[in-house]
Amino acid sequence: MPIDEEAIVEALREARAKAKKRNFRQSVELLISLRDLDLRRPENRIREMVELPHGLGKEARVCVIASGDAALRAKKDGLDVLEREELEALAGDKKRAKKLARQYDYFVAEAPLMPLIGRVLGPVLGPRGKMPTPVPPTADFKAVVEKLKKTVRVVAWKAPNVYCKVGTEDMDDRALAENIDAVVRALEEKLPRGLKNIKSIYVKLTMGPAVEVRIR
Repeated sequence: MPIDEEAIVEALREARAKAKKRNFRQSVELLISLRDLDLRRPENRIREMVELPHGLGKEARVCVIASGDAALRAKKDGLDVLEREELEALAGDKKRAKKLARQYDYFVAEAPLMPLIGRVLGPVLGPRGKMPTPVPPTADFKAVVEKLKKTVRVVAWKAPNVYCKVGTEDMDDRALAENIDAVVRALEEKLPRGLKNIKSIYVKLTMGPAVEVRIR
């Protein structure tokens, strides 16, 4: 582990102790501050999709945008599908497009539909970082969706900070620590100076205070 697992577990325990009990299942959140990184330079900006080894504790919502046989296969697998005709009907209806963007965490689309999606949904999905993951029409949509349900976006675009959810409070601390490690490793690979570009790491529950992970 680039960061000591015990240090992460200790911070998680402290975060749990400091957070008041709520009548809902709180998320466990990760906050990472970066340093010595000029985000005005495009090559230093980060926008990664990281698959968490233990998932998020609750499933992300994924919509498949497909047509014809691909749409039929996705529906047969029990997936949420937006067909081409429904996509075309959203053109010019920004209110419905925004509602769709709020309804789902991720989108998967047949690659041939991407130009149409760009025109119809691009202005709504683009700023939210939710543009679809393009896949071939013959792809196994179910497998792609299952992977996305365990995935988080790791973004440092305008400010040198990364924020993402890494699980829920009912998950085991070791599992959460391994999820956090997956995010840190992904950042280490993308940052010009690796871990040296990481200033601090904090964990918290949704309604609790942030607790720093002691970096050696």
